[in-house]
Amino acid sequence: MSNEEVILTPEGLAQLQAELDDLKYVKRKEIANRIKIALSYGDLKENSEYHAAKDDQAFMETRIQVLESKLKRSRVVDTSSLDHSQVNIGSTVVLYDRDFAEKVEYKIVGAEEADVLENKISYESPLGKALLGAKVGDLVKVDAPMGEISYEVLEIKMV
Repeated sequence: MSNEEVILTPEGLAQLQAELDDLKYVKRKEIANRIKIALSYGDLKENSEYHAAKDDQAFMETRIQVLESKLKRSRVVDTSSLDHSQVNIGSTVVLYDRDFAEKVEYKIVGAEEADVLENKISYESPLGKALLGAKVGDLVKVDAPMGEISYEVLEIKMV
């Protein structure tokens, strides 16, 4: 596991902690029950329920270790102390996409929280890097596989 600092918003910290708690206090018991039931079926050599439960247990325990490590190395961004006139981690940014002539909105988050379906982009992504420090009215250009994309920063919100 890496020793790199994990940067999170307060919401991201809460999500990781909730996932860890669910795995440790709910899923562990569920899998232990599955193993107990599968053991009652007898012969373990051909017991697919037992082997599936043990595989799930191994995956879950690995995920618990990963989450605990990330939480130990995490730094939560205090959005209240940031300059709200420029884009920072935790900012929600309204942009005008000049190529598609449409408004788009993204929240800038740590890599652990990034979720394209929720319009959450990592500050480490090409667009995230280009936006950090930008102010309302700035033109931001991003190199993408399909070519350069231009955005105008319309609004910066701290939600």
